[in-house]
Amino acid sequence: MHDNTFPRIASPLPPITLGSVTNFARDPIQTMRQVWADHGEVAALQEELHRLYFVFGPTYNHQVLSDTNRFHSQFFAVRGPRKSAQRRVTSGLLSMNGEQHREHRRTVMGPFQKKSIQAYHDNVAGITQDMINTWTPGETKDIAEEMTHYMLRLTSAILFGVDIPELAYEVGRLTERWVSLNHKVGPAIFSSDPGLIGCYDELLQSAEELEQAVLELVRIRRSGQRGTDVLSALLRAHDEQGGVTDAQLVGHIVLLFGAAHLTSAHTLAWTLFLLAQHPGVMSQLHAELQEKLGGGSPTPEQIEEMPILDRVLRESMRILPASAYSQRIAAEPVDLGPFRLNPGNAVIFSQFITHHMPSLFPQPEKFLPDRWLTANPSPYAYLPFGAGPRMCIGAPLGMMQFRISLPTILGKFKLSMVSGSEVQASVKSTMLFPSSPILMRIDSQDGVFSSHTVGGNIHSLVDLPPATEQATIRRAA
Repeated sequence: MHDNTFPRIASPLPPITLGSVTNFARDPIQTMRQVWADHGEVAALQEELHRLYFVFGPTYNHQVLSDTNRFHSQFFAVRGPRKSAQRRVTSGLLSMNGEQHREHRRTVMGPFQKKSIQAYHDNVAGITQDMINTWTPGETKDIAEEMTHYMLRLTSAILFGVDIPELAYEVGRLTERWVSLNHKVGPAIFSSDPGLIGCYDELLQSAEELEQAVLELVRIRRSGQRGTDVLSALLRAHDEQGGVTDAQLVGHIVLLFGAAHLTSAHTLAWTLFLLAQHPGVMSQLHAELQEKLGGGSPTPEQIEEMPILDRVLRESMRILPASAYSQRIAAEPVDLGPFRLNPGNAVIFSQFITHHMPSLFPQPEKFLPDRWLTANPSPYAYLPFGAGPRMCIGAPLGMMQFRISLPTILGKFKLSMVSGSEVQASVKSTMLFPSSPILMRIDSQDGVFSSHTVGGNIHSLVDLPPATEQATIRRAA
């Protein structure tokens, strides 16, 4: 069993770990674990002249995430030349600060208000049903890949509309490739690895292709009928309010797609994996889904009436958050614990480490949805969607998607891990990816659940209970 109790080591020395900043790019979680274990809630990692600052836990999370004047967002490590497509497609909300960010956030938030989100219900339910209609009992699927393709289609439909599916899907494919290249090239700012730097030209070319495809979507929407998709809503706001250039519009669209597609896909994959390996929890959830939905898909009125599902989702996003960490940049001289930061200094905050602090969440490596019967952490102690004025605007839409897709899938099918398979996880840029297939057997739902032995580094992140291959857990009658 992996010991992740993160003991704090008292030391009279400054909270600075001398080591390889490059190691952080290669293995962020292990590096952050060590920094936290050595120094606690505020620390630094230094290699020669390079220094990264880290904050863990609600106190310093609150300082860094709530003070948007002193701590700016600079999500993209590689912005590209001033007049490049890379610069333009990275010009969305995550690259804006101050009054510009506040104005654009108000515009972009429109399609993500509760009233707007309700209009997406049928799309989510229909596309989920289309996916599971292709599944056959007895077959094995890579659920990580399946959820990625599912969210690619769903995000394309919600953002761009279902009346131009081919172009929308192409934008999704190009966005996925561009995001992947940003993951590869981004660590080059911490490293002199020529393999990473060599991907730079490929990234610039990918950004050009993506920009052209998005501009074609914009052209079609402008010349034709507007729908209920997010792009149509943004164009209406653009026409009515102004103040958003085409370059910024492209930046907003690319950001929304990349964030919604990948983080939601990973959350679904991790949740299905955790349920498969915790048959007792899956049995409780199955009982609720049968009672509330009869094995069907939830209506708009039912999606918030499943408390066990809500606890499962909260716990899944706590223990395996889709965003493992993110960063802010000091905009002016500022004190952070014992440090005095200068403008341009990077500060890393970590959802993963904060969610695994035993002082906040006892037995943090265990998947215990019932902890949420009593747990009531602050917004800066539990932050799967971030916190503060820059909290993810897509959080309500993401939760709605999860509350529809999971009951629809699990009402019809039982998913079990393939015994002996490997489950690997890694952080690419800031996101916690399944870096191996998550192989699951698909069977008709019968309410009988068991878990299976799996290998891989997932055991360093989650304490999984013993497999129950020789036993079954049945739903109480």
